[in-house]
Amino acid sequence: MTTLLLDIGNSRLKWGLLNNDRIGATGHVSLQNIEQRGVAALASLLPPRFDTVLACNVAGAGIGTLLSELGDVRFAKPTTKACGVTNGYRNPEHLGVDRWAAMIGARAATSSACLVVDAGTAITLDALDPRGVHLGGQIMPGLRLMSESLGCSTSDLPLVNTNTLVIDPDASPFATSTNDAIAKGILGAVAGSIERSLQFLRAAKADVDVDVILTGGDAAIIQHHLHQATELRPHLVLEGLACLASVSEQRSA
Repeated sequence: MTTLLLDIGNSRLKWGLLNNDRIGATGHVSLQNIEQRGVAALASLLPPRFDTVLACNVAGAGIGTLLSELGDVRFAKPTTKACGVTNGYRNPEHLGVDRWAAMIGARAATSSACLVVDAGTAITLDALDPRGVHLGGQIMPGLRLMSESLGCSTSDLPLVNTNTLVIDPDASPFATSTNDAIAKGILGAVAGSIERSLQFLRAAKADVDVDVILTGGDAAIIQHHLHQATELRPHLVLEGLACLASVSEQRSA
């Protein structure tokens, strides 16, 4: 059975084709493109045939309705437990489904405690202990949102292009120009949150190894500014969906 996996974020849709428990072809398209051209903007990129569709959607019901033109689309939902991960939210269904899928993907990649960082329009941090128990998480604005909040909400601060942020992580954190001060402040806020979270995890879990897994459009930028080893997995949400799809297929067999 071939399953089309869809990771529908706030800015773009990523897709992957799952066949024999492996994700083969992958690609992406902006949500703006889909809104302007309809499902044809996605369909033109896809293989001609697939059996089922499993989606992770945080972009709202409207895009979900549009994608129904692809066929019978199933939408993943957070549950109390799945694929070795135990949901840590008091109300499990309130956890973002993208975070849920990312943690499942991370658990499939490592049996160690881990910190999952998804750096998209928003940046989320989620911690898993060595048993796969979700310890909770954090949500903060993404790099672009931080820059836009300063550029749009103040009279004198410029809008910094976060796609070009390149700063030596070992250099002084103090800048001598406004643009650099904004860039260092944004990257310092994100890196500081990640490093503080790691410090807490290592202390709380008696110095156990903690893997750091990064995903999302700005993951590579953030990775450059961290002082510990990290693993970059661009398709982490799709990997989590693949695990959910495999379990669902086994149940229906």
